[in-house]
Amino acid sequence: MTQLSFSVIDIVPEEYAVTPNLTVQLRIEETTGATIHALALRCQVRIEPQRRRYTDAEAAAMVDLFGGRERWTSTLRSFLWMQCSTVVQGFSGACEVDLPMPCTYDFEVAASKYLHALEEVRDGHDASIPIELLFSGTVFTKGTSGFGVQQIPWDRECSFELPVRAWRRLVNMHFPNTGWIRLDRDTLDALASYRSERGMTGLDDAVVDLVRTARIAVGEVAG
Repeated sequence: MTQLSFSVIDIVPEEYAVTPNLTVQLRIEETTGATIHALALRCQVRIEPQRRRYTDAEAAAMVDLFGGRERWTSTLRSFLWMQCSTVVQGFSGACEVDLPMPCTYDFEVAASKYLHALEEVRDGHDASIPIELLFSGTVFTKGTSGFGVQQIPWDRECSFELPVRAWRRLVNMHFPNTGWIRLDRDTLDALASYRSERGMTGLDDAVVDLVRTARIAVGEVAG
């Protein structure tokens, strides 16, 4: 029976990916001396928000996710960020492999809301995102009597502190100074009509005008 352990060397933005990808530089060790022919690796990546402290500004940005601080003892819980996978070529002893983590900047997704709320620096140091990687998959071994198939035990996991700066860099590479939200078709049509009626050049202008009008209505800004 093979004995595998996993550790994260680093997680970095993928420079030349068409879509936003973080790359996990992963080290895999096999301690029984067995030869691994191949490994179909799956990974569940979870964010563990309870493992870090938050500034007041961060807490305010996460109210719709976790409620106020007074509720955090019951709401601040680990949640799924993504599922990812890769195929690892044969090795014995240990190997290092890149595991792609496809990311989204969709603000309808809880993980994106959470990550967007975080500050890059806290107390003069780079802030981080506490994540947990849980591994599963199939191990194909090669021995004198042929090939064997085993499952990766359910308890294979490791933790990592992903710098917020790495996430920000990935977002800025693919969405420089922009973001995107999903709107109902009727809402989008209404927004486009509002823009056209006022001779505006883009939907950004329409949204800015609507926000400013709403703030004037409640007395937040002067007319």
